[in-house]
Amino acid sequence: MSSVKTDQYQHHDYYSIDDLLSEDHKLARDAVRNWVKKEVSPIIEDYSNRAECPYHLFKGLAEIGAFGPSIPAEYGGGGMDEMAYGIIMTELERGDSGIRSMASVQGSLVMYPIFKFGSEEQKRKYLPKLGSGEFIGCFGLTEPDHGSNPAGMITNIKEDGDSYILNGAKMWITNSPVADIAVVWAKDEQGIIRGLVVEKGMPGFTAPEIHGKWSLRASITGELVFQDVRVPKSNVLPNVQGLKGPLSCLSKARYGIAWGAIGAALDCYDSALRYSKERIQFGKPLGQFQLTQKKLAEMITEITKAQLLAWRLGSLANQGLATPAQISMAKRNNVAMALEVAREARQIHGGMGITNEYPIMRHMMNLETVLTYEGTHDIHLLITGMDITGLNAFS
Repeated sequence: MSSVKTDQYQHHDYYSIDDLLSEDHKLARDAVRNWVKKEVSPIIEDYSNRAECPYHLFKGLAEIGAFGPSIPAEYGGGGMDEMAYGIIMTELERGDSGIRSMASVQGSLVMYPIFKFGSEEQKRKYLPKLGSGEFIGCFGLTEPDHGSNPAGMITNIKEDGDSYILNGAKMWITNSPVADIAVVWAKDEQGIIRGLVVEKGMPGFTAPEIHGKWSLRASITGELVFQDVRVPKSNVLPNVQGLKGPLSCLSKARYGIAWGAIGAALDCYDSALRYSKERIQFGKPLGQFQLTQKKLAEMITEITKAQLLAWRLGSLANQGLATPAQISMAKRNNVAMALEVAREARQIHGGMGITNEYPIMRHMMNLETVLTYEGTHDIHLLITGMDITGLNAFS
């Protein structure tokens, strides 16, 4: 979605969605796009190849306003609307899904629940440091045996004077090995799910890194392990109980993913389009062959549909009207679209498409994770199914 139809991005905004954006939206987009070109694109293949997280980018993400863009400025956020948040996620994921994950976890899954459900004291204590990148946060919901069924969690807290004793484990947690705080969801003695802020350094709290990933290799992922961790009652989020707490955070994150995946698709499409004009076979460019044009035309068609879906969802979100089911539809559609675009782009690049000279395989591998995190492809389908039929297929 480019306001200036530069040569590189001239085919990215096929339906002139730019005309629907405010100047502030375009300024935010251009700032993030330029940062990604300068700071992310030149190094990301190397970091991904080495399965190493570029930790130094956390500070840069804070400086460009990528942490909590729609959190009020007085609490260290960007004070922007939901559309701006989505646009920023698109530009970050154009660089890499893992870089977008670093930002969306910090904003949607850590800053958002503290802002939405925390006490004034908790907001003042944590949010400005999270917004500035001084603190890194993570979100503890998924467990080794409970992914799509978070209600089955066994992580628990028991009262002990002015504290709770926390026991359990969380799995597949973005940022956890480097996080200063974790927003953790656990069951109390009545079986009610509560949210609490667990700080690095609390005895019994460890966050080992998960190794061996073929996907999101430039994003650091780990576990959260709690062995009789004493957490002050003042660290419990006072304004929420039950699954609605973590699920509302997931809706916020899924909204960002619905926008973000478009960025990965655009990067793959852009690379395939340029390659198709440069690569000569049988005496003419690949782009002149009918089947190549079919691939490219279908790519930009699906990208455009996803952009329109995201824009409408952003409009609803700004009015407070976007439902979790609508967000699920957009997340599911746009991620699947991006993965298909990546696969078609890989074919256009031929053998070169599997090398790190081009971003295609990195995006494709990343999107395999995005397809199943924050709610799997199939679970989001069932959320839509339940919404339109009124019948619960989960039980």
